[in-house]
Amino acid sequence: MPDARVPWVPEEFKARTDAVLAGFLDDEAAELLAVDDALDPLAEALRATARHGKRLRAAFCYWGWRAAGQPDSDALMRAAAAMELVHAAAVVHDDLIDDSPLRHGRPTAHHLFAALPHLGRKPRTAARALALLLGDHLMALAGRLYAESGLPAAYLSRGRPLWAALARELVAGEALEILHTGGPPDTGTSLKVIRYKTAKYTVEHPLLLGGLLAGAPAALREGYSRYGLPLGEAFQLRDDLLGLFGDPARTGKAPLDDLRAGRPTVLLAETWNAADPAQRALLRRTLAGDGRPDDGELREVRALMAGLGAPARVERMIAGRVEEAVRTLDELDLPSAARRALTDLAHRAAVRRH
Repeated sequence: MPDARVPWVPEEFKARTDAVLAGFLDDEAAELLAVDDALDPLAEALRATARHGKRLRAAFCYWGWRAAGQPDSDALMRAAAAMELVHAAAVVHDDLIDDSPLRHGRPTAHHLFAALPHLGRKPRTAARALALLLGDHLMALAGRLYAESGLPAAYLSRGRPLWAALARELVAGEALEILHTGGPPDTGTSLKVIRYKTAKYTVEHPLLLGGLLAGAPAALREGYSRYGLPLGEAFQLRDDLLGLFGDPARTGKAPLDDLRAGRPTVLLAETWNAADPAQRALLRRTLAGDGRPDDGELREVRALMAGLGAPARVERMIAGRVEEAVRTLDELDLPSAARRALTDLAHRAAVRRH
C-alpha cells in the first residue's frame, strides 16, 4: 500500500487502475454474455476499454483525495477508476460523432462493429448504433463503479452533485464543438469548447471529486479548480498539436482528422487570425466547402498553420497554463507527497508525445 514517504510511481498507479478496470469490466462482460452469446462483440468492446490509457483522470481523483489528508484506499481507487470509464464513454461518442477511424492505433468502436458479419441491410447504421449503445453503457457503468466502490455512503453523497455537473458540461462541450464546426474560427470560442468538452472532466472534476470524497474544505477545492482548469486546457491544446503535428505511430490516431472534420481548434483560430485574405480564402475553401477535402489540400492547410506560427503560439499557451497550474500548488497547504505528485502530473498531462 502506497505511503506518503514512498515516491510517486505513475507506472504502479496505472497498473493498479488497470487491474480495477479489467476485473470490473470482465464481470460486466460476463453478465452481457449471460443474456445472449450474440452480445460477444459488445462484451469484447467493453473489455477493450480497460486496455489503454494514461490513467490521468484516476490519478487526479486519487491525489484530490490524498491532498486533502486522506490515506491510500482501495475503495477510493475504485471510485477514481470510474473517471476512466467516463473518459472511455466520451471517447466512443467523440469518435462516433467525428467518424474517426483510429484510436490507440486500432480501429475505433464503430469501425470495429462495421466489420461484423450479418449486420443487416445497413451495416454502417447498425455499427454506429452499437457504438452509441456502448458509450451509453460505459457512462452508466462509471456511475455504478463509483456507487459500488466501497466508500461510505456519506462520502459518496458528497460527490453526487459533481456527477451531474460533469455530465452536463461534457455534453455542453461536445454540443458546442458541433455547433461551431464550420463557423468563423475564433480563439475564445475554441478555448470554451475545450474547457467544457475535455479540460474540466480531465483534471478539474476528478480532483474535485477526490476532494469532495475526502471532505476537503472549500478553500482547497477552489485551489483545485485554479490548478485544474488551466492544466486541463493545456492537456487538450497538446492533444490538438499532436493530432496534426505529432507522430501517428506514437499518437495512434489518424493524421489530419481535426482538419478533415473542420473542428474549431485553437490551432485553426490562431491560423485564421494571422492569415491574409488569400490565405483565409484557402482555409475557407478547404475547410468549409461542400466537398470532402483530400489529403493534399489538408496538408497544404497544415503547412500554412506552421508557416504562420500557429503551433508556436499554442506551445506558448500550453507553457503559460502549466506554469499557472504549478504556481497554484505553491499557494496551497498540501502534503509534500501530493505536491510532488500533482507537479509531476502537470508535466505528464501537457508535456508529452502521445
